[in-house]
Amino acid sequence: MFTNRPALKKTTDTTATVGQLKFSDLKKEFYDVRDKVQQVLLNDNSHNENLDPQKLRDKIEDIYNQVLTEENLLYNLSTRKGILNWILADITGYGPLEPLLSDEEITEIMVNGHDQIYVERFGKIELTEVRFENDAHLMRVIDRIISPIGRRVDETSPMVDARLPSGYRVNAIISPLSLVGPVLTIRKFAAKPFTIQDLIANNTISYALANFLKSCVEARVNIVVSGGTGTGKSTFLNVLSSFIPEDERVITIEDTAELQMHQPHVVRLEKRPPNIESKGEITIRQLLINALRMRPDRIIVGECRGGEALDMLQAMNTGHDGSMTTVHANSPRDVLRRIETMVMMAGMELPLKAIREQVASSIELVIHQERLKDGTRKVTKVSEVQGMEGDTIVMQDLFVFQFAGIQNGIVKGVLKPTGLRPQFLEKLIANGIEIPDSVFEK
Repeated sequence: MFTNRPALKKTTDTTATVGQLKFSDLKKEFYDVRDKVQQVLLNDNSHNENLDPQKLRDKIEDIYNQVLTEENLLYNLSTRKGILNWILADITGYGPLEPLLSDEEITEIMVNGHDQIYVERFGKIELTEVRFENDAHLMRVIDRIISPIGRRVDETSPMVDARLPSGYRVNAIISPLSLVGPVLTIRKFAAKPFTIQDLIANNTISYALANFLKSCVEARVNIVVSGGTGTGKSTFLNVLSSFIPEDERVITIEDTAELQMHQPHVVRLEKRPPNIESKGEITIRQLLINALRMRPDRIIVGECRGGEALDMLQAMNTGHDGSMTTVHANSPRDVLRRIETMVMMAGMELPLKAIREQVASSIELVIHQERLKDGTRKVTKVSEVQGMEGDTIVMQDLFVFQFAGIQNGIVKGVLKPTGLRPQFLEKLIANGIEIPDSVFEK
């Protein structure tokens, strides 16, 4: 059973600050001070490589104070501290992005060239006043992000995926592919993972559905979470995975490690992109095939987007019940069509009917999410895959979001049961899980 807790309060402030300074307050002389500090530091670079972060910050502060004295620049304490923090962020951190990365309300940062930075906050995209000095400044920050993991981005390799130490997912694309200058996109994840209570509080799902889904995970129902980009699929998958019993061996496979599992027996695998010589790539499909040899109780694939869908279906069909994944799709029915297409990408040349039989016998439940016009993310359909009728996969909706209009810019509606009971109810009963009839009553 779950307890409720209040949803997060929303703010609409797009002003970003470093220390006590607003970015709009930065002056040319501040940039001159930063450049002088940076030059002194570069001249003494041989002594900086082995310094720990705190000692490096202390050294930068000493140089900064020295520059202010030499230039005879006097600032009040607040401005002086603000400039120092701004310089520290620019030299040792991610420059203008630092305040955006530290803002817990921001879930996505979108840099379109050096002078246009958007953020997503509570599902809504907003333009900020934050700017980079120029494209070269932005490129330095991109290099600072990707160089620690041995990646590079240049004209010969103008696209790159990376991950910050915090786990945030990063994508960069530059000229000649981008016509607006370097483009950087950072997907942030909550430092404290969302729980089922958070989803109930935010009206993403209902209390009754939360208990039903918990029972489905415990009873090892095979689940696919679907939705468009930014609808919260990974977040929801992470919440579902929290219901997996602690005595099971779980293997997670992801493009970029995002899932935050708390079970004691978890093996996390992450795909490896090709190196600068276009060699050494390890794909999701290769990891999935290898995971089958690792004695998993469950396999969780962060997202199926190619031929690995066939291996995922086979895993669900060969003793790895309770496996889960996400799929980009516009509806539960579209999920099945997408998976059919992805299986064909595996190059096995299977007949369409054989693919559909595999899908119908593997996937049991599809949970579909949408991001609505007011920016909220909601589960809009929960559908059961019942099997085959002729050449067609049969599905039935168990829960459907009933839209009730827009009031004061907020989408109103209720997620209600359709009155139908899932065929896999016997699976829950066999695992000693009883679901009250009221959960499915209209």
